[in-house]
Amino acid sequence: MGKRFVVIGANHAGVACVNQLLALNPDDEIYVFDRNSNISFLGCGMALWIGNQITKGEGLFYSSKEDLEAKGAHVYMETTVDCINYQAKTITYHQNKSNTSQKLPFDKLIIATGSSPIIPSIPGIDLAYIQRAKLFQDAQLAVEQIAHDDHIRKVVVVGAGYIGAELAEAYERVGKQVVLIDALDRILGTHFDKDFSDVMKTRLESHGIAVALGQKVQSFEGDNQGRVCRVVTDQQTFDADLVMMCIGFRPNNELGADKLERFSNGAILVDTKQQTSMPDVYAIGDCATVYDNSLRAANYIALATNAVRSGLVAAFNASGVEIPSLGVQGSSGLCLYGLKMVCTGQTVETAASHGIEAQMCEYTAKQKPGFMDETGANPDVHIRIVYRTDDHAVIGAQLMSEHDMSAAIHMFSLAIQEHVSIEHLALCDIFFMPHFNEPYNYITMAALSAVKL
Repeated sequence: MGKRFVVIGANHAGVACVNQLLALNPDDEIYVFDRNSNISFLGCGMALWIGNQITKGEGLFYSSKEDLEAKGAHVYMETTVDCINYQAKTITYHQNKSNTSQKLPFDKLIIATGSSPIIPSIPGIDLAYIQRAKLFQDAQLAVEQIAHDDHIRKVVVVGAGYIGAELAEAYERVGKQVVLIDALDRILGTHFDKDFSDVMKTRLESHGIAVALGQKVQSFEGDNQGRVCRVVTDQQTFDADLVMMCIGFRPNNELGADKLERFSNGAILVDTKQQTSMPDVYAIGDCATVYDNSLRAANYIALATNAVRSGLVAAFNASGVEIPSLGVQGSSGLCLYGLKMVCTGQTVETAASHGIEAQMCEYTAKQKPGFMDETGANPDVHIRIVYRTDDHAVIGAQLMSEHDMSAAIHMFSLAIQEHVSIEHLALCDIFFMPHFNEPYNYITMAALSAVKL
């Protein structure tokens, strides 16, 4: 007789965990609970759908209740887990359309409750047409509004992170007047240096998007029908027919109560095996911490890629196969009107905020040799590498170009994970062919500029 696993939450982390659990031991009982009516929605495709760059949302799912059940899982959708008795090793749950509670015992518990958009307590926040960007239902509502609500002409996006910047582009693509607001002085302020961010700002503004940085939203004003009509910051007032809130996410940690150790932001603290402070209890995805190799410490980085890997790690270890996580670097990317931006790890500024003294080196060059201009576009690539002052280990990188050089960030991710020094990176064997790169490529040249005799 196998063990009984209970997985609470069935999005990216939960789905990855369940699939791996089923593959490891078909005799185990896998019970899955989720409050939503769908699973595995790729929220990163939301802006593409809203901006009419893809025509339908069905392709933004890669799994379903039926898929998991066909593999042997017991899946309870639109079901809320109300509480966990960690000592008795039981959960209490109810279906959302019913008030009847039931209990279920478990041998191993995996908490994958994810995160929720941060909605601050600002005057007027409850007005109609102030919306969030997270679930399939949020994207579906936005697409339907574009198709049927002619009243929406002016859109204000609050929060200039990845989702906010992409949504600003999406709404402009479908003919809306867009304002993008952020309290920080730059777009993606915790990921890129200001000169990189300024290029993004210029790209958005060149397409008619107003970018209001360094401004804090103080209130929302409504019309006599109770729908938002203005956004008031500490510096300006903007007319708005629709507001999208994109200021970040908070971990859903309610089921951890006071029984599990927490990180500074409330996320459930886990070790490299995704185990919590409670035996036989694991936490994965956006509700939990990760080990950040660039900081050499626990951190909170809510990314789908991290969630998937944490689900795999938890499945192995909960099943008795000890495979610790290798840690993460927070690698990510963005494309704004064809401008590709990728990054991983720390900037000099963010490293300093964590007490790490760091330096940077950079270089700008064509992607291919100059003579390749005759064969077509050959854009510049700007690269910046961040490394520790003490041991010269690489801890971050940023690249931007019209060319798709995004695969380079994978190498930097591995370099951070393996504590590669800037000197070793300068001597790394990087191939050359005119169709692909220059003989003295920008990675080598940037790293060489940091090598001191």
